[in-house]
Amino acid sequence: MLASSTFGFPRSERSERIVEAVNILDTRGVDFEYDGEIAVDVALDRQKMLLYPFCRLTDTANVLIMPAIHSASISTKLLQQMGGASVMGPMLVGLERSVQIAPLGAKMSEIYNAAVIAAYDINR
Repeated sequence: MLASSTFGFPRSERSERIVEAVNILDTRGVDFEYDGEIAVDVALDRQKMLLYPFCRLTDTANVLIMPAIHSASISTKLLQQMGGASVMGPMLVGLERSVQIAPLGAKMSEIYNAAVIAAYDINR
């Protein structure tokens, strides 16, 4: 779970919420790796991660959870523009039926990907 701080430095109001989310996952006994609050450069760089021996991740993060919608939106658009990343979403999860949203100006490949996810969800 990403933050502007890494494991308490510097502490902020937003990072407190991430610490709380980690504590909730701790009590639920989930079967996947997670950690936070962690800066994106640490989460994605094994050498930087080694500077934090108490980090729970065994390798670099493969899922990045943003602390707020604005940071997620900025990061997503930056990756699309600068890195040519393929983005899937936004998606709404936790509902009885699958929901995908095709953003204004979506490319055919983005609509196709959303349809594939919808079809997969129907067949589960």
